[in-house]
Amino acid sequence: MAESWSFLDTFESNFRPLVVVELAKGTKKETIEWFTKRIVDKKANGGAQLLVKPLVTEKGEENIYLVGASHLRLLLGAETVGLVKECNDNSMRTFTYSSRKTFRDFADDNHNFLTMAECQYIIKHELENLRAKDEKMIPGYPQAKLYPGKSIVRRLLTSGILVQIFPLHDREELKKLRHSWYGRVKVGYQPLDEIRCYFGETIALYFGFLEYFTFALVPMAVIGIPYYVFAWEDYDKYVMFATFNLLWSTVILEVWKRICAIVTYRWGTLLMKRQFEEPRPGFHGVLGINPVTGREEPVYSSIKRQIRIYLVSLPFVCLCLYFSLYVMMIYFDLEQWALDYHEENESNFSSLMLFVPSIIYAVVIEIMNRIYRYAAEFLTSWGKKVVYSSSLNTNNKYFYLQFNFLNCFASLFYIAFVLFDMKLLRQSLATLLITSQILNQFAESLLPYWLQKRHKKRMKKRMSSLKTDTDLTLVEQINLEKEMGTYFGTFDDYLELFLQFGYVSLFSCVYPLAAVFAVLNNITEIYSDALKMCRVYKRPFAEPTANIGVWQLAFETMSVISVVTNCILIGMSPQVNALFPDSKMDLILTVALVEHLLLAIKFIMAFVIPDKPRDIQIKLAKLEFESLEALKQQVRSTAQSIKQRENSTDLLVHIEL
Repeated sequence: MAESWSFLDTFESNFRPLVVVELAKGTKKETIEWFTKRIVDKKANGGAQLLVKPLVTEKGEENIYLVGASHLRLLLGAETVGLVKECNDNSMRTFTYSSRKTFRDFADDNHNFLTMAECQYIIKHELENLRAKDEKMIPGYPQAKLYPGKSIVRRLLTSGILVQIFPLHDREELKKLRHSWYGRVKVGYQPLDEIRCYFGETIALYFGFLEYFTFALVPMAVIGIPYYVFAWEDYDKYVMFATFNLLWSTVILEVWKRICAIVTYRWGTLLMKRQFEEPRPGFHGVLGINPVTGREEPVYSSIKRQIRIYLVSLPFVCLCLYFSLYVMMIYFDLEQWALDYHEENESNFSSLMLFVPSIIYAVVIEIMNRIYRYAAEFLTSWGKKVVYSSSLNTNNKYFYLQFNFLNCFASLFYIAFVLFDMKLLRQSLATLLITSQILNQFAESLLPYWLQKRHKKRMKKRMSSLKTDTDLTLVEQINLEKEMGTYFGTFDDYLELFLQFGYVSLFSCVYPLAAVFAVLNNITEIYSDALKMCRVYKRPFAEPTANIGVWQLAFETMSVISVVTNCILIGMSPQVNALFPDSKMDLILTVALVEHLLLAIKFIMAFVIPDKPRDIQIKLAKLEFESLEALKQQVRSTAQSIKQRENSTDLLVHIEL
């Protein structure tokens, strides 16, 4: 990408464009001057102290600006955001500029000490935390009101003045990553460290979990095939398979915690202090003092936040759940119609018609999930007024997961435990699983990729006819990237794996082939997700993370529910019922006892297997000990300084006397 930046070298040799800021066409000059001044102004004056250069478009307009930062500014920003880097003694420590010489590979002339993703993350952090102080409005737009604590970027976005902010791709590095990642079909691990350096820890950790989960599904798929082929209706023979499934789900989640700790420690995010992160840029409370950090930041009444949750968000969720159940009942009416049609005609066409209601229902589920997601994001951002960005994401996921779980699995629970129709349950499970996988592959990767290819061809034809003195490669790159779709995070990707895990584990004794289809889907998912990250969407900003967050709890909760469902399904089988011909109460007590024993084994295994390997625990304990010792030393030094000043004061008083 160095060639595409060569035209800038004549202006400032240290300027490296990292982030693109696109303003609306026709933005008033005084607004542009005010905004760019805030970006380049010193931190002491409320600015971001970054570098800005305009990019002249083909029509001579200056509505696109390239943002960068000096090497020194990025190092100071790395300390501000709390990046953790490896030291010369192989330990991981929070980077500080004063101790920069102690970090591995650091040199004053080494501009690769921070990855490009880290540099862009620092710039995003500084831009998002530009806040109004004394301004009452945006210059040139009296209707765009400001007040102390209001995010400037947020106000510019909501007023339509700021179109978007996105990080630039590094074309050479992206080309290398594409080749090693999905450029050729191979059997091997993904280049997670390279993915992390380019896209950041959150995306790299998702692909690591996807790869791990796919490998973990292989034993279930291998064992499920013979059960499917040789023991279709004998549900009592599935006791061993279901038991293995339950223990398997516990082991893979506990082992993942250990793998995640190893990887994130090496990346430095396991040590990052998230409790002192900056307020969410969309939050616009009145400025106040954080009692923990002492920083000036927006505050918001928790009482008002709770009122908005329970009077607006909660009723909306209940309404959506009611609508989901209503659609489910329509689905059962269609199933009955298809069954009656098949009994009347008994043809190949009527046999195919038996699958049509499940396919239609699967499509409707996907549509409702996507509609509800946008509504949940709006309500979470508006209603909860969550101050911190990580809290916003967590609360949003809890809201959305509740709806998705009921929306996707309510019909299966109804068929299993109300209708007691195992044949329909097996048919519905297979149809929902396969249809949802096909729809997700098409909607998330294939369709966006095809649309992007069409747009790229049109853009290249238009750019080839232009005559401009500006570096054509850079202009072409920015014009292509600014029209790409925006990647909204890993939520949908994790959700797909979560639902897949539910299909595999909840009713494993009914449809053991679910793991086989999951493995096949995930193999293609790795390549399609890699393709969309590199070719379909804009480059997302890196986001440090230490784990998969709320999804770990979601997967563990699903595994607990699967214990209950599988035990009940086995207890409902004719073979097991035949063992208790005289007393159904004995059957219920036996099933409950087995379920409690399996849950006890599950929780004991979760307790016995440590979340972090022993060596990681020792390293973390050592860092904590060193921090306490440093704090004690600081306290002792402060006490000595005070004592010396007191002695000096006493000596002066004695001399005067």
